[in-house]
Parts: sequence; structure tokens; C-alpha cells
Amino acid sequence: MTVIHPLQIGSVSLRNNLVLAPMAGITDSPFRVLCLKGGAGLVCAEMVSAHALHYGNAKSGRMLQVNPKEHPVSMQIFGSDEQTIAEAAKNAEDAGADMVDLNAGCPVKKINKAGAGCVLMKDEAKLGRLLEAAVKAVKIPVTLKTRIALNHKEFLGARLAKLAENCGAAAVTLHARAAVDIHSGEPNVDALAQACSVVKIPVIGNGGISDAARVKDFINAGCAGVMIGRGAVGNPFIFQDIIDELSGKPAISKGPKKRLEIYLKLIEENVAYYGERIGVNRSRKTAGYWINGFPNASDMRGTFVRLDTLSEIQALFSGVLNKLM
Repeated sequence: MTVIHPLQIGSVSLRNNLVLAPMAGITDSPFRVLCLKGGAGLVCAEMVSAHALHYGNAKSGRMLQVNPKEHPVSMQIFGSDEQTIAEAAKNAEDAGADMVDLNAGCPVKKINKAGAGCVLMKDEAKLGRLLEAAVKAVKIPVTLKTRIALNHKEFLGARLAKLAENCGAAAVTLHARAAVDIHSGEPNVDALAQACSVVKIPVIGNGGISDAARVKDFINAGCAGVMIGRGAVGNPFIFQDIIDELSGKPAISKGPKKRLEIYLKLIEENVAYYGERIGVNRSRKTAGYWINGFPNASDMRGTFVRLDTLSEIQALFSGVLNKLM
């Protein structure tokens, strides 16, 4: 079985079946562009509130912006009523998204209290209506991202995958852990295989993927593709690393110096995109993923998170880079 291959999702053709997962506060436009350079076949934006878009929230509207360099891109939306979901899907399409993804798997309490995220798994009729509303609103493919279960008592992955297919979704992404697990524990590959066996649309497996071996497990279970989340933070070239490993090519070293060079470039892109204050603040969120694996890394992190200007950050990185081989 060929592990890495082109993937068709509705009308959208992907160069390969490796997908960047949507991650709140992380998968913004600068990071998405970087992951496409790093070999991803598709990148997904951090989720946007349909409710906030409906009421004209400027920050949410900005999150829909698409850089010409970041195609193909999927824009993820979340919400609890058909009208705002349909509006949000249309807004994403108008902004240039190649596809729209409906979130029905987020376990964050704030999202769940609003009737969105993984609580939709409890009301399949409502989830179906939301999916159908999005599908009818746009011409681009609509996909669903959910989980295999809410808890360990009942696995819902196969049923939800079939629901997505019946409602017109072009693909479904299944996080192979229960909602109660958040991001911990081994993914349930058997539950993924069961879901893959009941639908004809592509099933994209997600959860705990950090190397080529796990990618093979998911593809062998019947997944058409895999979605990588936290494994890409601090290493946006993980996609190409996996491709190289599976094709027998030697991996290109991403030692601490190279990683810091990439991180500095990302910080500079964040500042250019958001402005200095917001760009620097957003960059701090992932410092632990990037600034590690070399002597005095913790000291550098401690200094970095206290800096407020790009020029100070550039000076710090320059000094450290000059000392690294």
C-alpha cells in the first residue's frame, strides 16, 4: 500500500495526504505558509466562531484572511445554529478558502457551553443540520472534524463518519481519542479502521502522529490521509521528514541552530502580519517547542518571554546562533 499519495477532497486536489491540523492560537497564516513549505498537502486554519462572524467581530473576520501563498487551505468554523454556520461557511468561501471544516470535536468547556465542539456528538440530528446548512451555503468542499467517542463507553466514529457522508461532506477527520482524553493516551486505530470501512468519502486520521511509523498505522487502517497537530509545532518540516523517511531518503537535520533560524523567521513574519505587540505575544506561546535541545536553552526562553520588541528578539537570537554549531 502506498502511504503518501495525492488526495482528492471534493473538487480540491492535494499534492499529498499529509494535513496540518487546526490549532487555536497556532495555525495562523504565517505558520500555515511555513508548513506548506515544509511539505504539507493541506493546511487548516485555527477555528473561527460563526457567532462572532455573524455579529461582525473584527478579530474573527481577520482570521478568515487567506494569504495567496497558503493554498490549499481549509478554514475551520464552529457554532451551534444553522444560520450562522451557513453565513460563516460563505464568508470563508468569499475570503478565498479552498474548503470549509466544521468543528464537532473540540473539548474546551467554553466552546461546549456555547453548544459547539464535541457536545454536538451528543445530538447527531443537530450536527447533521449544521453540516447540511454549510454544504448548501457554499460551492467549495465541506468537511467534518470530530472524535471517535465522547468517552470510552461508546465509540461513535463510524456513525459520525456515515452521518457526514450522508449530509454531503466531502471528507471527515477523526481524532482517534475520546473527547475526555483531550490530547493524551494512545490513539485507537481499530476505531479508525471501523469508520473507514463504512464510508466512501476520505477519512483523515488524527491524534498523536509524530513520525512515519504512526502514519503507516493510520493508512493501513484505511485512512486516506493523516492530520498532524502538535508534532508540527517546533518542526513545521515534519511533513517532508515523513515523506523522506517513507521513501528511504536520509532526513535533513533540523538541529537547534536550524530550528532557531526558522523560529526567528516565523517571529518576523508574525510581527509583519499582526504588528509588533501582537506578533511578539503570539510567538511566545510556542517558545517551548522551538527553544530547546541545546545548552542554556531554558535561560534563552526565560529571556525571550520578557522581551517586547522585535529588535531585542533579533539581538538575542543573533547572540545565541553565533554560539551554536
